[in-house]
Amino acid sequence: MKLITTKQLFASTLLSLPFFASTLLSLPFLAAAVETLPNQEIEQARSIVKSFGSNLKQVLKTSMQTGGPLKALEVCNVQAESIAAKSSFLSSWNVGRTSLKVRNENNLADDWETSVLQQFEKRKEAGEDLKSMEYSEVITSGNKSVYRYMKPIPTAGLCLTCHGTELSNDIQDKVKSLYPKDKAIGFNIGDIRGAFTLQKNQYRVNQ
Repeated sequence: MKLITTKQLFASTLLSLPFFASTLLSLPFLAAAVETLPNQEIEQARSIVKSFGSNLKQVLKTSMQTGGPLKALEVCNVQAESIAAKSSFLSSWNVGRTSLKVRNENNLADDWETSVLQQFEKRKEAGEDLKSMEYSEVITSGNKSVYRYMKPIPTAGLCLTCHGTELSNDIQDKVKSLYPKDKAIGFNIGDIRGAFTLQKNQYRVNQ
């Protein structure tokens, strides 16, 4: 076996640093990635998510109290998209929800959203708090920049009635009738149920 001196090892390490640095920088979804959106855009996205989530939660909570989980499923089926549309109308963002296991096929994740959702899972496994977790990025193409932002949705106790591991027969039947290709079951408290996803286009005027 050929032995190397401390000096040779130090020199080899120095030469390797640029390679490792460039490799790390090339990874698009590091847990410690620096937010790339302007601060005012991030604050706006956070505010929209807070309002959208609060409105949706209130509608579901009221429906559960007045008509039970079956009524809540019906209300969610009808009103969730309209609440998202209203949030989009009142802002300059396109607002929605997505998941690795969607209930509504209209919410299927695109490639970028899928990558972020997978990264959220890794960050959760590493111990990061879902309450503070988020990801944003500016994607530039030609004279257009796309601002994108996502924040995970934790699974709470209220969610388990319709998204948990053991659903009652009437809930299962109702879910199948409203969402024949549903995949959004099998969750436990604290799991990442999905994520809020926001997007808007910014165009640059060529000088």
